[in-house]
Amino acid sequence: MSKTTRFDAADYLDTKERQVAYITAALESGDADFIRDALGLVARARGMSEIAKSAGLNRESLYKALGETGNPEFSTVMRVVRALGLTLSARPATAGRTSRQRRSA
Repeated sequence: MSKTTRFDAADYLDTKERQVAYITAALESGDADFIRDALGLVARARGMSEIAKSAGLNRESLYKALGETGNPEFSTVMRVVRALGLTLSARPATAGRTSRQRRSA
């Protein structure tokens, strides 16, 4: 039998440039789950304990918030973004973009 190891995408986010590119792609997708997952992967790549401490959160809460079923509050997302040394900014959407569109009430 062949011995296999578990794949962990965080292992491939080994530079700040790759981490920023991944989070940027997630933000541009407009998919909240992708954004949560991207923040979690990058936090694990940098060290969840260190990010949690910098964000003023405990490690277990951060794992839960950024986990597969997590639904972090926006304030938590912003604390993680700052702990990662990043900022968020806005720019006009490109014409013809087909990602999630605003839902009418």
